Amino acid sequence: MRKNISGTSPYEPTIGFSRAVRVGNTVHVSGTGPVGADNEDAAGQTRRIFAIAEKALAEAGASFNDVVRTRMYLTHTEDWEAIGRVHGEFFANARPAATMVVVAALLNPAWRIEMEFEAIIPDSN
Repeated sequence: MRKNISGTSPYEPTIGFSRAVRVGNTVHVSGTGPVGADNEDAAGQTRRIFAIAEKALAEAGASFNDVVRTRMYLTHTEDWEAIGRVHGEFFANARPAATMVVVAALLNPAWRIEMEFEAIIPDSN
């Protein structure tokens, strides 16, 4: 069974994507930028992404404890530690497999990070 979870992006129908998709007990959260936090530093933008992702995961019946994989796309190499610390705040216990890469640019030039999340919900849920 597939469940599409919408976010607040007006581009979802135009581009043809969902904020998250749950198939069975697996949840995939799309690349999420720090919408509304353009003027924040890298840590603040990362916290905004976690707030957006938390809502999508919850709607899918998951939480950060269920996340098994993250991907972080940074536009500034020097932000890796600040972003990593925020990641560690949320995943100190779950400790998902994680990838952090530096990219040339994101869709919004003010964004310093974009993230993807994958979660597996235990069968008891």
